[in-house]
Amino acid sequence: MASNVEGTSGAGESPRRRFGAQEPAVQEMLAALHKAQVTRRIWGRDASLWTDSRAEVLAIEDRLGWLDLPTAMPVEVARLQALRAELVAAGFRHAVLLGMGGSSLSAEVYREAFGVAAGSLDLAVLDTTDPTEILRIDEGLNLAETVFIVASKSGTTAETMAQYQYFRERCEVALGPSAWARHFVAITDAGNSLAALAQESGFRALYLNPADVGGRFSALSFFGLVPAALLGVDIDRLLEHAAQMADACHLTPDKGENPALLLGAAMGALANATAPRRDKLTLLTTPRLASFGPWVEQLIAESTGKDGKGIVPVVGEQLGPRDPLGSDRFWVYLRLAGDDCAATDALLERLVEADQPVMVFTLRDPYDLAAEFFRWEFATAVAGHCLSLNPFDQPDVDSAKRQARQALDRYERTRSLPEETPVLRDGSLSVGGPALDASTLPAYLAAFLRLTQPGDYAALHAYVERSPEHAALLGDIAALIRGKLGIPVTVGFGPRFLHSTGQLHKGGANKVLVVQITQAEARDLPIPGASYSFGILKRAQALGDMASLREAGRRAVRVQIGTDVREGLGALHRALTEAVTLLRF
Repeated sequence: MASNVEGTSGAGESPRRRFGAQEPAVQEMLAALHKAQVTRRIWGRDASLWTDSRAEVLAIEDRLGWLDLPTAMPVEVARLQALRAELVAAGFRHAVLLGMGGSSLSAEVYREAFGVAAGSLDLAVLDTTDPTEILRIDEGLNLAETVFIVASKSGTTAETMAQYQYFRERCEVALGPSAWARHFVAITDAGNSLAALAQESGFRALYLNPADVGGRFSALSFFGLVPAALLGVDIDRLLEHAAQMADACHLTPDKGENPALLLGAAMGALANATAPRRDKLTLLTTPRLASFGPWVEQLIAESTGKDGKGIVPVVGEQLGPRDPLGSDRFWVYLRLAGDDCAATDALLERLVEADQPVMVFTLRDPYDLAAEFFRWEFATAVAGHCLSLNPFDQPDVDSAKRQARQALDRYERTRSLPEETPVLRDGSLSVGGPALDASTLPAYLAAFLRLTQPGDYAALHAYVERSPEHAALLGDIAALIRGKLGIPVTVGFGPRFLHSTGQLHKGGANKVLVVQITQAEARDLPIPGASYSFGILKRAQALGDMASLREAGRRAVRVQIGTDVREGLGALHRALTEAVTLLRF
């Protein structure tokens, strides 16, 4: 570890940090937060911290239940343990979580960080409408040994309910009309259609989540704890770690340093700065904590990316030793003791030598993730106050949903989607976007990349199967763009990212260049009870997303890569390789 990064780290302790030239701004923000009594007011549910609107105040007050979860959820532990024991005794060996965004991302963290305890159920997270990915999960299942967790706060999430209809039909056929429902568990809010469905159909279990907990703040609620329990995680121990952090987050200046207030002050101060504005929060992790990145990405992007401002989370980046660091980043490193830390420790040394602002949180064991969930939730609420915005709504998420619904309505009427005419074709690739002075695909991509301005970032939106191979290929494309333009490049799989960074891309500052990547489906799946397939639904979501981006005035192009994703991404990489040789700034 770098010895010249100040402080210690651990649940409830002060993190290592070095803000360098930004130290005065962070201290000034921290002093302002103390003067405004932000810690006391958050715990007092004082929603006027974030808005003067009476309607918004009432809505925020109904979204602060996450503060109570570390102390409220222990009473549910026995019930969670009983479900796991019941399923194991009945011969279940696998669980599949059907959910999107806040209903799925924490479950993925638990699976990747803890693995599967002996005598427990393995867990797969399905948060997509991609038919190839659904088939890959389906073909690996023994349905007689599988339980499906239908997770949706609203009870009406389109992707989740389509997944449910598909696997319900599969179970009805394979297991019989009287047995299928015992293979389903629901997590939702009380009084909605999913809760009614679970009760009427005789699901094995129904967990009614606290209604005052929003999706992205739900990692310590049933949405996270049910899958964690099935994996064999010690839920009592997990909540003890969360409670330790919650206790530390009560600290006022006369008692000690509040670890989440400090993080939130740094996030807000650096994103508010003007010379330079460090609004790209880049999360580094050791390997076992990698899945924490997508969880915190949703939390930050959806909470702060609105009103033409926000913090851009950059996660999963594979920075090389010669990659530019830029002047618009704030770096946070999650380091698990005993993990393979060599590469990220070396990068930390480089950041310190370059006078980059950094914070380091060392986790003693994976159970400290519960403390991190709470720290980041509290810090994000603080950052919202610093940025003068409401961190508990997501006003621009519905725009893409509305556009996708319109595309599906057209499909149901005409059996066609509102496809745009490509501006260029090159082999298996075709591109749609603004009119640019270019006659070849590389020249067009170069002209698009020339639109980059200082402080920008690029986003790859890939509506393809989420797999390690595809993630690696997209990582290569991101590295190519980052190396030439010197800007952060984020990668999101669609439609998964629509429930995460989609809010930021449309509602945040207009600093993003979007490359949307779509495919023609090699395999498709019907959605029982619907007039369209998963492939059509995914394509409608991509069209709706692009229409929403353009409605918001974003710089965006769409690249269609054909049916062979591996070959198509390779062809796009080759076109971009030629494009960057044409760039002159």
